[in-house]
Amino acid sequence: MTMHKAKSKSILAGLIASAAAICYGAPLHAQDWSYAEAAKPYAGTTIRVLDEITPLQETMRKLVPEFTEETGIKVEYELLSHGDVINRGQADLFSGRGNYDAIMLHGLQLGPLLAAKVLQPIDELKKDQALTNPDLGLDDLIEPANESLVNHSGAQYGFLTWNYNQIYWARADLLNHPDEQAAFETRYGYPLAPAETMQQMRDIAEFFTRKSGETLAGETLSNDFYGIVLEGIPGGTTFTTVWEVFMNNWGGGVFDADGKPNLDTPENIAALQFWADLWKFAPPGQAEYSLIDVPTVMGNGIAAQSIAFSDFVLGVDRPGGGAYAGKFVYGGIPVNAENPDARSAGGEPSLMALSSHSENQEATYLFMQWMVDEDTQAKLMEAGGGGVPIRRSSFDLDVMREAGRQSLYKAMAASLQYVKAKPKTPSFFEIDNTMGPLVQQVGIGQLTAAEALKDGQRKVLSICSDCLLAE
Repeated sequence: MTMHKAKSKSILAGLIASAAAICYGAPLHAQDWSYAEAAKPYAGTTIRVLDEITPLQETMRKLVPEFTEETGIKVEYELLSHGDVINRGQADLFSGRGNYDAIMLHGLQLGPLLAAKVLQPIDELKKDQALTNPDLGLDDLIEPANESLVNHSGAQYGFLTWNYNQIYWARADLLNHPDEQAAFETRYGYPLAPAETMQQMRDIAEFFTRKSGETLAGETLSNDFYGIVLEGIPGGTTFTTVWEVFMNNWGGGVFDADGKPNLDTPENIAALQFWADLWKFAPPGQAEYSLIDVPTVMGNGIAAQSIAFSDFVLGVDRPGGGAYAGKFVYGGIPVNAENPDARSAGGEPSLMALSSHSENQEATYLFMQWMVDEDTQAKLMEAGGGGVPIRRSSFDLDVMREAGRQSLYKAMAASLQYVKAKPKTPSFFEIDNTMGPLVQQVGIGQLTAAEALKDGQRKVLSICSDCLLAE
């Protein structure tokens, strides 16, 4: 057979296959589908999208014009602070105003919003072959964050778009200093290294807590230095960090298997006591530190280690990010050596969800797909000089394999193995508002862990006895 005949035969076979696909409704493939073609009926439409402002979203904002250029769909991509995006987004959904077509939601918001039935499932849109990218590759999204976040009661509510996760963060220059290593091993009987267990993290916190005038890594301290810094403010993510990073790793948790409050258990008491014990080695202002203050303290060089959200770390540990940029080391959340099978990591995977009040659902659905598309995610990582992946394949990008960032990205990957979305409870905010002040009081020594959790159990039971949405 000549090359010409072979090529002609191949073309004919392709035409037959395409015709068969059209006749029998077979899925389209990448070469048949494009955002530009899918968007033709919606060109000129304007959609409004509300997202949270962090360096990640500011980078995404630079890419959004590319979607408009390709599709003709105009996107008003509004960024607000963490608290404002929650308050304004939920107000828009609950009120039925419909100002926003799509809204970024943290997993913790889903319980109240699903109970109010103000989110539009995307399952019917996914069935539309003209609208749905057949090669979106959602099986590449990082689990268990994705599955635990977007699905409820047999329906899917949007796409995982941001993969906030917590990691272990320490000063490599201190842990690698030969004098400190020798002193630590003499005192504790094992080598000084980034903590792999909670108990090692506690030892390191104790070891590096020094008073002004003492020596640290060969230098005389002019101010007090602290072994650890954690979030302690009553609001924010203080309680959820206690829950996911400590209670869960001690085998406890907020709810039992039936969704009932289960706070005053021996496991939770031990975990909360351990967390509070770390406060002895923390700065005196920790009770008012939020998730934003923690990286600031680490960046100012007054603490040896922390548990922190990795996206904030990206802002501190970068060229120009501060005096200690490049002097840090990272790891996954340390395991509780007394219960190594109860692995958990803190995080807040978040999705872009479609408003049930949107009048532009098809155009918005196209944008939501574009945000999580593999090509868009690759551009996002490249434009941001790295980032927090939602796709496993993103870890293989050249920009994510930069030698100086490998400790951080390996820590993200280690943490994300265990990050799940919050259980979907309509009473999440009431529970968080109740427990946040109680755990803070344990941290500052006004309550014992047992007292706080006994009181918390009583108060949460008054909020809900069957707290989770039925699947």
